[in-house]
Amino acid sequence: MFTPRELALARGWPGKIQGDSVIQFAAQTLAREHNVYPLADVALRAPVLRPPSIRFFEDERTFSFGNTASIYGPEDVIAPPAAVESRFAVAAVIGGDQQLAGFTLVNDWRAPSLDPPKDRDFATSIGPWVETGYAPEFDFASAREAAARNTRLRAGDLLVAPPFATGVAEAGVPGLGALAAALAGQQADE
Repeated sequence: MFTPRELALARGWPGKIQGDSVIQFAAQTLAREHNVYPLADVALRAPVLRPPSIRFFEDERTFSFGNTASIYGPEDVIAPPAAVESRFAVAAVIGGDQQLAGFTLVNDWRAPSLDPPKDRDFATSIGPWVETGYAPEFDFASAREAAARNTRLRAGDLLVAPPFATGVAEAGVPGLGALAAALAGQQADE
């Protein structure tokens, strides 16, 4: 999802990054291409604006739920309730037929001075894009099985692997890009 900076839209458009450009797709079908924008002239949004659910995995079988109302994009600034710690991870995005559709980066923000579960439900940053050809190290197939047991997964659900980087201002994974910790009024991991 993206927004041309000159338009300042409240909602983003679906698109595909190709080199130094973003190609806008028709929102209804995602099949028809529209305009092309320079990547430098767009603001990237969370690639999944409102995930139906977020599951944070400790291992392939054990998870807890996150707050789907506190989703932020890769360029959004977070106003945390207390000093925070960044926790960067890879997430799988569920697509049609409850299957793994792609992968993106997640920052599972934590405020260690707050009691659980309020220590983590104020912000989850997602982005910068969804990559379908990524080969993860985490066993997302087993995590998907655990998540789907006795329920139905919906398109847009996020399955988040354990963190690969904590306490840093930015982290990236080849093929998935980089995600930065942008905070209002303080630095991450002060």
